[in-house]
Amino acid sequence: MTDIANSILAINANSKFIVHSEDASTVVWVEDTTPIAEADILAKQKELQTAYDNNKYQRDRAEEYPSIADQLDSLYHNGIDGWKTTIKAIKDKHPKE
Repeated sequence: MTDIANSILAINANSKFIVHSEDASTVVWVEDTTPIAEADILAKQKELQTAYDNNKYQRDRAEEYPSIADQLDSLYHNGIDGWKTTIKAIKDKHPKE
């Protein structure tokens, strides 16, 4: 799905439309869907991109966290303090900004 389509659906999840490119001016509204202004679509697109960019640390952390099975094994063998040390190192590497 395109960014334009995701932006439209974020505004109105029930929208019915056809979009062939990343150009909001080319959206074709179908099934009596009330059109959404191009400026509103572009504003929503920018808002969604900003939210995505601001949460990069979460995606980076998720890639580095051990699996749940490995975390449970760490808790068993190293206790809560050992587990916290492992997780804190990842959080420190990818801080909230």
